[in-house]
Amino acid sequence: MTRHHPESLHLMEYSAGNLSEPHALCIRLHLNECALCRSRVDTLDSLGAVMMEQQPKVSVSESMFDSILARIDSSPLPEPLEKKLPRISILQKLLGDDINNLPWKRQLGDVSVLDITEKFPGQKEQVVLQKLVSGGKAPAHTHRGIETTIVLQGAFADQKGVFNQWDFVVLTDQDEHKPVAVGCEDCITLSVLSAPVKLTGTFTRMLNPFIS
Repeated sequence: MTRHHPESLHLMEYSAGNLSEPHALCIRLHLNECALCRSRVDTLDSLGAVMMEQQPKVSVSESMFDSILARIDSSPLPEPLEKKLPRISILQKLLGDDINNLPWKRQLGDVSVLDITEKFPGQKEQVVLQKLVSGGKAPAHTHRGIETTIVLQGAFADQKGVFNQWDFVVLTDQDEHKPVAVGCEDCITLSVLSAPVKLTGTFTRMLNPFIS
């Protein structure tokens, strides 16, 4: 059961289609598993539809309408499936494999990472998968910008509480934490960062120039 949800403003931006692709992915993954937030987005979508209906009508020329119909008619019909194919998750489509089988790179201590920013061409933010081994601790750090995170597997705990699978959290430069993976499996998260993290530990802070 998800306990940490996107704020209403984030859901409004998602409904309006104003979020960047990686941020929208984080919210979509959360929505897939959270009935409460799905209901909120459905309400926002309905409200948006009502507002659109109240806008001044824009006339569409007959030639443009015929052109649209022609494109639809010329599109090839999908071939019927002989049998139902197994469902592939959004994330697996993006990554091409299960998250546990990816080429993880050890970063520091119990933390491994995989930068997937290249999966989102043209995006300014860094998009990374992070894995914290079961029972492991991440170095104490804060953020130089905004970090949006969704838990894909396992759970982690910090001073804000426990974040389980599909929980959603946004952290800023006002937040300093030291996540610990809780439970019997590795904790894997997907994060979108507007700027690199800033290590704050007595010794690890000397590594900041190498992760900037």
